Amino acid sequence: MTKEHDTMNSQTMDRADGRTAESVLDAYTCPVPHTPQEVSTVRHRALGVLTAWGTPGSAAQEAVLVISEMVTNAVLHALPPAEFRLLHCAEGDHDIIRVEVTDAGAAPVWPGAAAAPDESGRGGVVIDALAIRHGCQSGPSGMTTWWADLPAR
Repeated sequence: MTKEHDTMNSQTMDRADGRTAESVLDAYTCPVPHTPQEVSTVRHRALGVLTAWGTPGSAAQEAVLVISEMVTNAVLHALPPAEFRLLHCAEGDHDIIRVEVTDAGAAPVWPGAAAAPDESGRGGVVIDALAIRHGCQSGPSGMTTWWADLPAR
């Protein structure tokens, strides 16, 4: 990981749900190269971050699956630039992992919400099954942030 491309910070005041910096325990951000081959690189980096945060294996693997679906969707269906964020947040007496992918595409409907008859198009179904909650927020500049919250333990 290089400093110019990846950052870990806790400046998260403008996130999709308005979380404050106080509720964010750790954060990781990186740009998403707009090529399908780079999705595996993002997954690998995210797994390293989750491991460093002490996320148990099953929770980390579920988060990586959601990350893969969301990043793939941004690469295949949205316009660049795209950015991936991973947040470890305190929520009451438990921790959650927040996955965010921001891209330059319009987003009124969750991608893949209806199962397609072929091999693709099921990302929304996977995320529905694994996430505590999920959604999207469109910004004034045309950027859209897709987000999903997952159990950290």
